Amino acid sequence: MAKKSWIERNKKKSDTVKKFAALRAELKAKGDYVGLAKLPRNASPVRVVNRCRFSGRRRAFIRKFGCSRLTFRQAALSGMIPGVTKASW
Repeated sequence: MAKKSWIERNKKKSDTVKKFAALRAELKAKGDYVGLAKLPRNASPVRVVNRCRFSGRRRAFIRKFGCSRLTFRQAALSGMIPGVTKASW
């Protein structure tokens, strides 16, 4: 489980991205890079980290399922994810 402070920091970043999204799009369309530079750093969507919904882990994140490989494996083996089965050949 990730530290709660990291998870909360990431939520704060995503809120900032939503807040400045329209303004960023407008400045980018105009080509006003000086105005973009004056915005907060956390207003950039690149700074938001993909985190597992269950454990908060950021590494080995599987976008399709929204969780890390560890929680994905646990859920898949216990049958919690429909259509996912263990490979056998």
